[in-house]
Amino acid sequence: MTTQYHDQHLSAAALDQIFRDARSYNDWLDKPVSDEQLHAIYDLLKMAPTSANMQPVRIVWVKSDEQKAKLLECVSEGNHDKVKAAPVTAIIGYDIDFHEELPWLFPHTDAKSWFEGDEEGRKEGAFRNSSLQGAYLIIAARAIGLDCGPMSGFDADKVNQTFFADAPRHRVNFICSIGYGDKESIFERSPRPDFDKFNTIV
Repeated sequence: MTTQYHDQHLSAAALDQIFRDARSYNDWLDKPVSDEQLHAIYDLLKMAPTSANMQPVRIVWVKSDEQKAKLLECVSEGNHDKVKAAPVTAIIGYDIDFHEELPWLFPHTDAKSWFEGDEEGRKEGAFRNSSLQGAYLIIAARAIGLDCGPMSGFDADKVNQTFFADAPRHRVNFICSIGYGDKESIFERSPRPDFDKFNTIV
């Protein structure tokens, strides 16, 4: 069966790079990632959709040896070497009070008022949309030729205290190492389900 796409669909090579051949890496080549590359990742991910353009993600890009040492104290033993070897590890966080930025982020209406007085609703929205933005980060990093290793396995309270002490309304969602993956560090790809396994068209 031939699948028809939009006339401007990405090439097969691009789709391979972002999805089909991309992997989550456990170890990294000794090759740096520049600040310019991190800016390029953010400049792509920020363009993808969030509810009411709330843009709740707050990212700390851990590059320096000093800050990496602090992050290593927060991660599980199983993730220690992954973070230590990575050129950069992004702490993908979110701002519970994202609504304070909505007057300029979503100027079409008084969106700020939708979220005032509802902190639990803001937490839910911020977590959901920062999760989306974390996924966009992975896609953007792959699109510019980098590899990723997203992970949980960390002490969230410790990460918040260490990296968001000056922004107590920020919370960590997950972390993601970024660099040039060592192909020797990955396993065979785990199974992926066919469409009919978990999908229904109604």
